[in-house]
Amino acid sequence: MQGPERIRLSKVIGGLSYALDLTEGEPPGHAVRSCVIGMRIAHELGLDAASRSHLFYALLMKDAGCTANSAKMAALFGAGDHEAKRTAKRTNWSRAFPAFVWSLRVVAPGGSLRARVARLKAIKDEGQVTRSLMLARCDRGAEIALLLGLDRDTAEAIRALDEHWDGNGQPRGLRGDAIPLLARIVCLAQTAEIFHGEGGPDAACAAAARRSGEWFDPEVVAALRACRDDSRFWWSLTRADVSAWEPEERMLTADDVHLDRIATAFAGVIDVKSPWTYRHSDLVAMLAVRVAAALGADEAELTDLRRAAMLHDIGKLAVSNRILDKPGRLTEEEFAQVREHPLVTAQIMERIPGFTHLAPLAATHHERLDGSGYPYGLRAEDLTTPMRVLAVADVFEAITSARPYRPARDVETALGILRADAPARLDGDAVKALAQVLVPRAAAASARAPRAAGP
Repeated sequence: MQGPERIRLSKVIGGLSYALDLTEGEPPGHAVRSCVIGMRIAHELGLDAASRSHLFYALLMKDAGCTANSAKMAALFGAGDHEAKRTAKRTNWSRAFPAFVWSLRVVAPGGSLRARVARLKAIKDEGQVTRSLMLARCDRGAEIALLLGLDRDTAEAIRALDEHWDGNGQPRGLRGDAIPLLARIVCLAQTAEIFHGEGGPDAACAAAARRSGEWFDPEVVAALRACRDDSRFWWSLTRADVSAWEPEERMLTADDVHLDRIATAFAGVIDVKSPWTYRHSDLVAMLAVRVAAALGADEAELTDLRRAAMLHDIGKLAVSNRILDKPGRLTEEEFAQVREHPLVTAQIMERIPGFTHLAPLAATHHERLDGSGYPYGLRAEDLTTPMRVLAVADVFEAITSARPYRPARDVETALGILRADAPARLDGDAVKALAQVLVPRAAAASARAPRAAGP
């Protein structure tokens, strides 16, 4: 296996971008194909190597902030966030009438006319809703880019990707040249990819022409239309390879520091999707590493476990917030979707150099020793010690955190629940190690707490 110092950073981020596509409701590879289109536009415009490098990563990471508004959008529209996001990208939402028609179609699907009208009124009463949703998304995306160690030009391109040439975009209403050029390219590239997927090069160029001077910089549109008849280029989108467009002289590699940054940053992308999972991935990783260390794991095993724990729930990006944040009992169909998320985790991680070997570990956090877990129904003989530790850490963190359908439990109650499941379903040694890690800390905290004066 190649060492991490020889892995292209673009390959890692390109693989992770498939997770962002899921959150946006787009077909797999949307960000990668958008990257190819955007880089071809940059070539036509004659951008220098530094600018093309900044643009390259902005295109791959353009949706890094997409989870920041998922819960709010689902709650506000009373609809699945994936469908709302997917249809919004196909709507000229900067114009009042198309935006109203889109809202009418999206809100409260299956609800009565009265319920849908009430929902629309609530959206109107909310005020500046589009701006607030876009602001959360764009600012969070820029933050993630900086966390990954990418340049500020890349972050600012992501921050301004939904600004429009005529000033009617979001979230800041920038106009014309006040919008960074790289952001103008990203805005057009993602729209061109969507319409190309539905109607080919003619549809992509026609959509760009219709919105030229409104959404898009006319000069950038002209650069896209210049490659309209390049059939080889458009055919290449069917098997897009972003590394071919990465400026070779500015190629970045994913060493151990980068891999840790990426795992940490994407843990934040995962956890911010729902207000009920704030810091879940980070806390599971911390607990898992402490338990594994207590059980004698070496440094390499702890590194792998930490990264796998950070990304174990990345498959939940494919689950609607209408399910993740539901206060009541899930239907069988809804729970079936939840049970699929470890499989999606594996599918995403298998795409990512440097993380590929962690896919089996990350995907088994809901497996149980007696075969009652999911998604594979594995048994004790199939589950390694890191898999068992990750399962225990995941269960404990979930029990001690509030969920929409129940309050958080205290440490002792949670440990009691885990002990009742050991050793039949959960690993007894891992549960004991967790208790040893936690209880002394809890006892020390209790001893330091101020006490009421005695009689």
